[in-house]
Amino acid sequence: MTSLPILAADPLVFGVIASVVGVFFFVLIFIATRFKRCPSNRILVIYGKVGAERTARCIHGGGAFIYPLIQDYAFLDLAPRTIEIDLIGALSKKNIRVNVPSTFTIGISTRPEIMQNAAERLLGLSDMQLREQCKDIILGQMRLVLATLSIEEINQDREKFLELVNQNVGTELAKVGLDVINVNIRDITDESGYIDAIGKKAAAEAVNQARIEVAQAEQKGAVGEAEAVRLKHVLVADQTSQSTQGQKRAEAEQRIAVASLESGAIQGQKKAEREQLVVLARLEAEAATGQMDAERERRVGVASLEAQAVEGENKSKALIATTNADFAEREADARRRSQVARANADREILNAEKEREVARLTKEEVAQQEINRMKMQIEADARADQIRRIANGEADAILARRRAEAEGQKLILDAKAEGYSQLIRACGDRPEMAPTLLMIEKITEVVGEQVKAIQGLKIDKITVWDGGGRDGKGATAGFLSGLIGSLPAMHDLAKQAGIELPSYLGRVPGGKCEEAPKASAAGN
Repeated sequence: MTSLPILAADPLVFGVIASVVGVFFFVLIFIATRFKRCPSNRILVIYGKVGAERTARCIHGGGAFIYPLIQDYAFLDLAPRTIEIDLIGALSKKNIRVNVPSTFTIGISTRPEIMQNAAERLLGLSDMQLREQCKDIILGQMRLVLATLSIEEINQDREKFLELVNQNVGTELAKVGLDVINVNIRDITDESGYIDAIGKKAAAEAVNQARIEVAQAEQKGAVGEAEAVRLKHVLVADQTSQSTQGQKRAEAEQRIAVASLESGAIQGQKKAEREQLVVLARLEAEAATGQMDAERERRVGVASLEAQAVEGENKSKALIATTNADFAEREADARRRSQVARANADREILNAEKEREVARLTKEEVAQQEINRMKMQIEADARADQIRRIANGEADAILARRRAEAEGQKLILDAKAEGYSQLIRACGDRPEMAPTLLMIEKITEVVGEQVKAIQGLKIDKITVWDGGGRDGKGATAGFLSGLIGSLPAMHDLAKQAGIELPSYLGRVPGGKCEEAPKASAAGN
């Protein structure tokens, strides 16, 4: 109650208090305006005087106080950016130009070391400038990757292609503070139509392989069924045999175990008695040895104490002389070490400068050699993979052709065997007629071959010598008579077998054979 009149009576005090309160609120508002918070989708970059060896300080999340006059701030946007890359006419490994349209999704990295690069190289750039810079980097690295791969590798091994693109492009973009979020290769084409030809070839090979696999599956099914039946019989017999063997083995093991236990009991009893005698003898020997060792140690201890007393007196006298000499040596050694240290420091400075220069040169040469080695290794792996794929394809084709030929030959032999079986069944009680019927089928071919053998000969005349035969007939007449006599039976067998004999062997109307054309021989 007493303060209000005092304040009203003293305007000076009131003015001071109001000034203090005003200054306090001004300072509070100033501090609030200089404390900057960083949202999750941005990077707060504080530049100015931020440290002895740093150009900027980057903060992702949280906040920081911006000192006036000596510091300022800006934000980097972390939103992903999509860049369309229309790569046209890039040379591949075999000098074939390809078109690789792709879409890259990139963004500013939040890793500390790469985030620092973004603050130094991207701060203040517009979105259009950032896209143009990234597009130039991506196009250069894409052309470099395509130059190390063939068309087959690009088209077939997309995973390897994308891995190389991510690796090369990501390494270069990290230098400016960016990360590759996603790479989408939309399509790969070429002006010469080589990729389309590869696709048609692969489709044809896939169809052929499918047909081969169907035939192999059917074959495996039949073989597997037969194998399962055979295996069932084998397993049943094997289980029966194992049951019998197990029973006999158990009986033998029982007998052996009983005999072993009896033998072990006897051996254990003898071993325990022997160990008891050995322990008693060892204890007696140790007692005698301990008594002798104690006497020896007592004598050695007395002599040692006397020697130590004499040695202590001698050491005290020598220590006085040594102390004086050490003082002089240390004084001289201190002067010498000071001079050596100064010389060593100069030498180390020169060596450090030399090693730094050597390291810089070595780094440049080793880096170039490593790049060349990796290129050679990638080319060698690609060539080896191509040779291996071609060899596997040729081996599969040869195997399929051999199997198809074997299956065709098997079908022909099966058909012939079935035909021979039907022919033998048609002969009935006279199976010896089957070879005759088969020979009749081949008469035309045999006559044709004989005609070819003599068609080039010039024959003036043919003389036939017939030495006669039985029953007043010649050999030729006997042969023709026997042949004509066997014709009815041959016609019957051919009819049963479903075979039609040549016309020059006659006909059998109504079950009787017509007379075959008579053969005659003329002799000059």
